[in-house]
Amino acid sequence: MTGGETDAPASMEKQFEDFRVKLDEAGSLRERIRAVVNEIESITRLMHASLLHVHQSRPLSEVLEKPKAQVDGLKELYGRLAEVLCECPGEYYRFHNDWRSETQTVVSLLAFMHWLETGKLLMHTEAEEKLGMNQAEFALDIEDYLIGLCFLSNEMPRYVVNQVLAGNYDCPRKVLRFLTDLHAAFRMLNLRNDFLRKKFDSLKYDLKRVEEVYYDMKIRHLANGDSAEDNGTQGQS
Repeated sequence: MTGGETDAPASMEKQFEDFRVKLDEAGSLRERIRAVVNEIESITRLMHASLLHVHQSRPLSEVLEKPKAQVDGLKELYGRLAEVLCECPGEYYRFHNDWRSETQTVVSLLAFMHWLETGKLLMHTEAEEKLGMNQAEFALDIEDYLIGLCFLSNEMPRYVVNQVLAGNYDCPRKVLRFLTDLHAAFRMLNLRNDFLRKKFDSLKYDLKRVEEVYYDMKIRHLANGDSAEDNGTQGQS
């Protein structure tokens, strides 16, 4: 038996021992990430539950009070997430899927709150600032932001219908203008990501549903004139 044949089992054993150590380290890191993500998910459930009251035409300040109080908590949790990831520099996307879905939901909630207050789009840099995800090694992924905006659009048709039922006849025009502009902006992108492309298609259907409500209002002579300046939403009507 040659020396090379004798060394083969030892080198194989060392390789797999190195694998074991690396996998254990990655597993431990992922468990810590999941612990933080679970807290993020818990906060988003509370925020979403509070925002559902907007469909009942409650005062906007009352609807937004609890969700806005949770934003600092989210920023703190994303700060903790950044600290964990600092232990494995350059491997952001290795663990990205562990918080991706939750972050898309967070973006949609923040964007909806921002739109309800201002009638405008929450910009990517503004979302990063709210979450503290504006570091070189820990930034808000662009696709997560875009998918979050698509989730926002999914909420709009229901919002429009409930606002009309509550007597806010100007709401369809405002939402239609917003979704039309958002749809046009998305059209500038060369979408190749399957899931993002699918969500963009859902945005088109949301726009169509809002258009149908608005045109129905026009036929019934209930819609306000388009010449009015769009300066806000429910809380500013």
